[in-house]
Amino acid sequence: MDLSIWHGIEHVFVEQSLVAAFAVVGALMLFSNVLARRLTAGRVHGSAIAIVLGLVLAYFAGLQTGGKKGVADLPALAGIGLMGGAMLRDFAIVATAFEVDVVEARRAGLLGVLALALGTLLPFVVGALTAVAFGYHDAVSITTIGAGAVTYIVGPVTGAAIGADSTVMALSIATGVTKAVMVMVGTPLVARLIGLDNPRSAMAYGGLMGTVSGVAGGLAATDPRLVPYGALTATFHTGIGCLVGPSLFFLTVRALVGG
Repeated sequence: MDLSIWHGIEHVFVEQSLVAAFAVVGALMLFSNVLARRLTAGRVHGSAIAIVLGLVLAYFAGLQTGGKKGVADLPALAGIGLMGGAMLRDFAIVATAFEVDVVEARRAGLLGVLALALGTLLPFVVGALTAVAFGYHDAVSITTIGAGAVTYIVGPVTGAAIGADSTVMALSIATGVTKAVMVMVGTPLVARLIGLDNPRSAMAYGGLMGTVSGVAGGLAATDPRLVPYGALTATFHTGIGCLVGPSLFFLTVRALVGG
């Protein structure tokens, strides 16, 4: 192909970076959905495959550019940095709530509150113990990694608030992403066993699992009608984690391990 055509395409990608980002991510999702259907017969949702492929691409892009933003460091794909930023992420999360039937949501009641409490506390404890097992003994690092196990959003928010270094915050994000992928892949496999077939159970599940992306992807592969309900409580879960991570959880860990 003529080099001028390549330069023209690159120019369009740079000038219309956000549009290009949607096109690239859409193509990646299409490819991932094809892989999901043909290689796993739909047992693994395409979103899970897309997340893994995205991480692989980000890794190699980082090696290529020596940057810190993955593929967003490539000029032609800079729009992915905006597309994957907090603004559009929060917009997408809020948008899912508009499909919730309020009557169904109220039925979760005490069960939903209990699920939120357990879904925030238990992952934090597991993450904190994992941090200790890998040699972290200061309260800041333990709390940050533990918060990452709640969600990959809670981890860096907590770390930034209590002064964690960038390495520890990166580990907290990796912990949360691993959890999200596990939830996304595992949800369709256990849905029948745990009765995940109605809005009430979806809300309880979203509260227990916590990760919005993992719950949304897993429920989409199980029953798309359940996605708004699971995402609703999972979103609350993220907010609660951001509140108690740098406050209650940090103070508790510091009281237990010191400094």
